[in-house]
Amino acid sequence: MVKHIILWTLKEMSDEEKANVKAEAKANLEALKGKVPGIVDIKVYTEGRLGSSTADMMLDSTFESPEALQVYSKHPDHVAVASTKVRPYTASRSCLDFEI
Repeated sequence: MVKHIILWTLKEMSDEEKANVKAEAKANLEALKGKVPGIVDIKVYTEGRLGSSTADMMLDSTFESPEALQVYSKHPDHVAVASTKVRPYTASRSCLDFEI
């Protein structure tokens, strides 16, 4: 299995806009389970952030294999969510993929 962890820092925007962006990203990314083959688990964390944090939200996902992660990265449903709900609002992104 493979863990795929993403940390995003959002662009400057009002607190209300940030809350809306986070809610939309969370709902749409988590909805990919069952649509994209190979997803074992997918969660987006947007709440409970401590002041010591340097990112605004985190994707914690698990895939059946490295090949399943590749399928996910190119799957049209994932590309649509990333292109419309995440990337336009992101200032920076960090990724860590590893086998478990």
